[in-house]
Amino acid sequence: MDKQTEMEIHDLHARICKAIADPKRLLIINELRNGPMTVNEIADALELSQSNTSQHLAVLRDRNVLQADREGANVYYSLRSKKVVKAIDLLREFMAEELTGATKLHKAAGRLAAARR
Repeated sequence: MDKQTEMEIHDLHARICKAIADPKRLLIINELRNGPMTVNEIADALELSQSNTSQHLAVLRDRNVLQADREGANVYYSLRSKKVVKAIDLLREFMAEELTGATKLHKAAGRLAAARR
């Protein structure tokens, strides 16, 4: 792979990571894992304003994480690929392992400190 293509791939990777780095956007992606929803359905489910939800949806659409399909007067948002959900789930599994490890380390440090007293 040439350097130009490699750089373009890394840029795309970073853009997608930035798009999903926002807690509200992660919540939106999680809501859409079960299927398409309108902006109002998403906003109601997450207790967000419609305008704020629309702004986050625009970012996710711009990064090609979501697609929008018009049906009559409604626009339904959906995930372009379930792989983004799989990636987020993998990150959560990683974080859970890290938290478990940190908790074990914290408990061990507490036992060691207590033993020294």
